Amino acid sequence: MSPTHGESADPIGSTERDSLAAATARRDKLFELPIWLGLILGIVFIYAQVADFDYVSYDDPVYVQNAHVQAGLTPASIRWAFTAEAASNWLPVTLLSFMADAQLFGIDSGAHHLVNVFFHALSAILLYLTLRRATKARGLSAFVAFVFALHPLHVESVAWVAERKDVLSTFFWFLALYAYARYSERPDVWRYLAVAVAFGLGLMSKPMLVTFPFALLLFDLWPLRRTDWARMIWEKIPLLALSAAVSLVTYSVQRSSGALTQILPLSRRIANALVSYMVYVRQTFWPADLACYYPFHASIPLWKVAGSGAALLIVTALAIDSWRRRPYFTMGWLWFLGTLVPVIGLVQVGGQAHADRYMYVPMVGLSIVVAWGAAEFAGESRWAKRALAAAGIIACLASVVVAHAATEYWENSGTLFAHAIESTGANDIAENNLGQYLMKTERPGEAIAHFQTAVQLNPRYALAQSNLGTAIETIEGCAGSVPYYAAALRVNPLEVSANYNLGHCREREMDNLGSIPFFEAAIRADPDFVDAHFQLGAVFSQMPGREADALREFETTVRLQPADPVKRTILAEFLVKIGRTKEAIQQLEAAQEIDPDPDTARKLDNLRGSH
Repeated sequence: MSPTHGESADPIGSTERDSLAAATARRDKLFELPIWLGLILGIVFIYAQVADFDYVSYDDPVYVQNAHVQAGLTPASIRWAFTAEAASNWLPVTLLSFMADAQLFGIDSGAHHLVNVFFHALSAILLYLTLRRATKARGLSAFVAFVFALHPLHVESVAWVAERKDVLSTFFWFLALYAYARYSERPDVWRYLAVAVAFGLGLMSKPMLVTFPFALLLFDLWPLRRTDWARMIWEKIPLLALSAAVSLVTYSVQRSSGALTQILPLSRRIANALVSYMVYVRQTFWPADLACYYPFHASIPLWKVAGSGAALLIVTALAIDSWRRRPYFTMGWLWFLGTLVPVIGLVQVGGQAHADRYMYVPMVGLSIVVAWGAAEFAGESRWAKRALAAAGIIACLASVVVAHAATEYWENSGTLFAHAIESTGANDIAENNLGQYLMKTERPGEAIAHFQTAVQLNPRYALAQSNLGTAIETIEGCAGSVPYYAAALRVNPLEVSANYNLGHCREREMDNLGSIPFFEAAIRADPDFVDAHFQLGAVFSQMPGREADALREFETTVRLQPADPVKRTILAEFLVKIGRTKEAIQQLEAAQEIDPDPDTARKLDNLRGSH
């Protein structure tokens, strides 16, 4: 029967067409399931072990083990998050995430580690979904996501609690990228606003995201293949304004905190940047001898600088020349180069030559080049495609094994920094941090050797000088340690530990008046240094006429550590001493509520009976 007027011939009936669509949807789900399971199981296999890991001494105390974070999400701590200069950076969203952890889990290091793993897994899934949506290439998108999820170079970002800023900001990066892929399909204000909000949250997690608007232009080129460049550039202006604002805030914070050391001349920084780019490429394909800290070398051979510069120029020229024929190559290589710019070292922040964590986002560009380049090489050959798929699976499995082993080194500061010394050789930062771990585990004799090595490698390392003094004081007393504290203060008059330890030594020598300037200097350098406030309060409490000063310092210790019953009990005892019994009762009641104690209960009964 022929179709009537107004109808069209349909060679496939509607029922059959619906069945075909349903079968296609089932097949898509069947292919999706192994990808999702593989991503999750791979991440779990590598990182489940971090649940038993400790904090490390490098940056973790700054971000997590401080009074504001440990107080949880209070009005005061939230205000602090938006005004603090944590490790010379402005990252309020990261600090708020740590506070949320403290609110939920306390200071348990395993829980903080697992939250990092959670965000890493979310980022891997978002990366896959974004590329899958934009390219329609399921297998290639999965390969890029697996490299991101499993690569050993990413272990530092995930297994280091302080690098919450990395996993959190990258989660927002990929969330914004996914929102942008949706926006490109049907541009409207609300979809654009989703991009801007996710990007803004990412910037407030880690300012390295300032390159995101430029990465979007590359994403426009490929895989979105948008062609209206005037519109595409205009769309990025609000995002560029956000980047500029955060860049100014970050620069101001880093300059005021002294992080912009600019110790090395510009020529040396350029040379290190050129070599570092090639180091990152090498580590992507051969992740050996990874370490938590790579010190600058005394000198960089000219041939290495020239060779690295030439290689970068050649590959960049090829990538730009390929923008019509192989846009994935152009996009991937420029993504790698561009997203590394904020941390490549042209503006020197800190003393590291390069860092594994800086490749967390940039490696995506190299992975895209490899995946789509391999697919182009395979062409339509079924056997070549199978061989490349097998090679990709083998590479991912090898990454799992190597990443699992690399994660083990992050168990504690001892394993981490011993491995760093083994991998890099002369490493003053690793020597000092290993010494601190040995002090924490009550091995001052072993610690001294590492502090001495750190000082020999870098005589201007004030903290190592002070730590050497602390280790010697543990064995010999203050007489042997004071020269090292003094040496630290000659390098850096604001060295917190040296000022505090010198004040402590003066106090032990019954020179209360002489200890005060050192404790006050420690507090000026670190206004939240609880022990310095407490010791200063103890000194004032023994000096006639300084009761008000003592009360101020004791109250500050309680404000900074409100959950410490011992601090509240000592404050209560001093309040009794100066005749403020009612306030003493309140402090003891709070201490008893935090940690019920028979002695505290007895003191409370006595005070209530006499009041």
